[in-house]
Amino acid sequence: MTRKIGIIGDGNVGAAVAHHIVVSGIADDLVMIDHNDAKVNSDALDFRDAMSNLKFHTNIEVNNYDSLSDADVIISAVGHMELINANKDKHDRFAELTANVEEVKDVAKHIKDSGFHGIVIVITNPNDVITSLYQRETGFAKERVIGTGTLLDSARMKRAVAAKLNIDPRSVIGYNLGEHGNSQFTAWSTVQVFDKSIFEYAEKYNIDLDEIDNDARMGGFTVHSGKGYTNFAISASAVKLAEIVLQDAKTELAVSNYREEYGTYLSYPAIVGRNGIEKQIDLDLPEKEQKQLQASADYINQKTREITD
Repeated sequence: MTRKIGIIGDGNVGAAVAHHIVVSGIADDLVMIDHNDAKVNSDALDFRDAMSNLKFHTNIEVNNYDSLSDADVIISAVGHMELINANKDKHDRFAELTANVEEVKDVAKHIKDSGFHGIVIVITNPNDVITSLYQRETGFAKERVIGTGTLLDSARMKRAVAAKLNIDPRSVIGYNLGEHGNSQFTAWSTVQVFDKSIFEYAEKYNIDLDEIDNDARMGGFTVHSGKGYTNFAISASAVKLAEIVLQDAKTELAVSNYREEYGTYLSYPAIVGRNGIEKQIDLDLPEKEQKQLQASADYINQKTREITD
């Protein structure tokens, strides 16, 4: 059985996702879709030209929604970064909301009409609101529509903690929770380094956890300020999530998934596998973090209502 992934959107992020997939060989077939026909065909040809010097072969098809009918995963990388750039000093992912809503509605209809029955992974921002929109517009089960959410922000937190301790970020475990946006927070009660709580390290080495929390929250804008977009870290997050689905790895990740108790999509740990969200995890958060999560959920709900009322 072949492994097939579709990517909708071939901008800086979508192209980085495609490159990661082609180089890593996690898919046998790749479908690339973008309204800029010249750009997506050029990228596809560039990948084909690279193929003889790569370890893996990937069959690439361009701008054919019908080919998504038997795909395992679709990754939405639709976006309007020019709107973020026009408001770059505001540090607000909602700057591209209106444009993305209209495009996602159109994309969702094409996905539904194609007969696709796999898992949708959403990169598009504002991530939690757009993930909810995809679920509503496709009518797919909530478990089948997942946002990358704070999988990326958790990675940024781990990078910042690891830099303070001069260790590999893979030695840090823990989560950023809530919105993939300004209301997110680092759930320090979940963070461990090796076998010890982060609080032990913070006290021993005089680490400012608030500084790291802000670093994780603002990391995307820091990258954006230097090159006008972000693409490598988010593409790694999306491809990791897709690979876990393809392998039915049943791995615990903080991703944007629908939580009934909050009435919205937000990032919270869940077990991810072939069926999407296989099981939701319940954390024993302290009162402060519970309030932070509720505040983030309230904000996402408010923004979601604005596009549905």
